[in-house]
Amino acid sequence: MSEPARNADHAELAKFDAIAAGFWDPQGEFRPLHLLNPVRAQFIAARVPPGCRLLDVGCGGGLLAEALSRAGARVTGIDLAPGMIEVARLHAAQEGLAIDYRVAAAEELAREQPQAFDAVTCLELLEHVPDPAATVASLAALLRPGGALIVSTLNRNLRSFLTAIVGGEYLLRLIPRGTHEYERFIRPAELARWGRAAGLRLVATAGIELNPFTQRVTLSTDVAVNYLAHFTR
Repeated sequence: MSEPARNADHAELAKFDAIAAGFWDPQGEFRPLHLLNPVRAQFIAARVPPGCRLLDVGCGGGLLAEALSRAGARVTGIDLAPGMIEVARLHAAQEGLAIDYRVAAAEELAREQPQAFDAVTCLELLEHVPDPAATVASLAALLRPGGALIVSTLNRNLRSFLTAIVGGEYLLRLIPRGTHEYERFIRPAELARWGRAAGLRLVATAGIELNPFTQRVTLSTDVAVNYLAHFTR
């Protein structure tokens, strides 16, 4: 029997793999993630139980995984970009953090370890995969009953196009050009519908606002651009 195809865009993986070495440079191409991470980690830590078994899907170089590990979670991080996992492992070792990093896909892990995690996080990934609804279903399958799923993504509207792509990639050059494709942005109603189909209940949403001039990041009720969503199974 042939191995099922992974729900991944190889061009997207290659794009992020190529710049993995600079992941932990707070002034480099991943600078926006470094700015966003404290606020996002705080949002997540307030919604998952202390000492929980947590899976970070699309963990990249480990920025969120390390923050949640320091907050007390027992963290597993998975990503399909080998370069990112190598960077994550090296940095965690330097920091003395016991994080289980693997090159793996969410759907593969869901088949191997269904309902194995108390919490699952998936930030800035859904807008980069071919079938985000299928990814949401895999994330749900990884959760124990009562577990928490927290995702972040970008809304699809004119304001998000102007802010994330025109402003972030071309005018202010906060992130590399071509990082995002507008057609892949996800409206909150779409995300909620995929969650319901996977047996999840939407508990809360929050907007993430980054002031590019002051570099101040805040949470708000405005989900027009970048937003977080908290589901329970």
